[in-house]
Amino acid sequence: MTKGTAGRPAHRLRIYGPVPSRRLGLSLGVDILPYKTCSFNCIYCQLGPSRRTLGRRKSFVPVKEVVSQVRKAIKKAGRVDSITFSGSGEPTLHSGLGRMIRAIKKFTDIPVTVLTNSSFLTQPAVRRDLLAADLVVPSLDAASTLIFNRINRPHPSISLGRIIDGLAAFRKAYQGKIWLEIMLVKGVNDSPAHLRALKKALARIRPDKVQLNTVVRPPSEPYARPLSTRELAGICREFGPACEVVASFRGRKSAASLGQAPLRVLGLVERRPATADDLGRSLGLDRQTLQAALDRLLRWGRIRKVRHAGQHFYQPRQDPSSF
Repeated sequence: MTKGTAGRPAHRLRIYGPVPSRRLGLSLGVDILPYKTCSFNCIYCQLGPSRRTLGRRKSFVPVKEVVSQVRKAIKKAGRVDSITFSGSGEPTLHSGLGRMIRAIKKFTDIPVTVLTNSSFLTQPAVRRDLLAADLVVPSLDAASTLIFNRINRPHPSISLGRIIDGLAAFRKAYQGKIWLEIMLVKGVNDSPAHLRALKKALARIRPDKVQLNTVVRPPSEPYARPLSTRELAGICREFGPACEVVASFRGRKSAASLGQAPLRVLGLVERRPATADDLGRSLGLDRQTLQAALDRLLRWGRIRKVRHAGQHFYQPRQDPSSF
């Protein structure tokens, strides 16, 4: 934990999981940023609106602390398929990300994955940092500045044209895998003309995979609506054989005590809003234990229950950095 002003903790490092991931198998999450620290304020963000967007990198938590905690977590975790830099913000905002990845790779063969919104791939230093990762999952939701500003609401210093240039430059230098994600929002970035522009941008970037997603969890803005399964399948066919619609991972059950369950549930809900079914599969909790944990967290005021797209989701009641 690092220290902020007046002795207050500036950021509580979170190593969470491993949890079943739609794409990565059993993923050990590494969250190196304060809650909702990002260069974008996306309308679909499952963590809610950003208080402010950032346009500069800095160190938020010591590199040595991250590396030490990852080493300890691996020893305790059992099976881990991916060490994944993700969580509550944009990982490339941390200026020490490259040093973390390289240090972790020295003591484990577990693949390292970085999920990024691509905003800082405009910078050669960031592209060099990511060269050490085994898999990079960047996002690109727009191919025009108008739609980019509407859907991602970036920091004023960030340019869509430079992002696409940066993705193309990274592809030329990077020997690992790139799985590019596109988040599609109904009536915002799903028009035929815009999809053709996205396809043109993808031809420059040449990712190994293109993964289509949509708004399946409660979004930052209520007008951010999902596409149907049929619509996603049609777009996927248009984008070609390297494209897929991201599907849910079905995890395995394991035993867990009620004493630990509330903290485990809260740790996952802080990462993303989740249904009871999501939580049960991800954490391996039986229905009775899970419901008891949810009831406690609701009673303590740590989470709240919201309805979206016909389902009930659990999400943090307030910024978890204040807990």
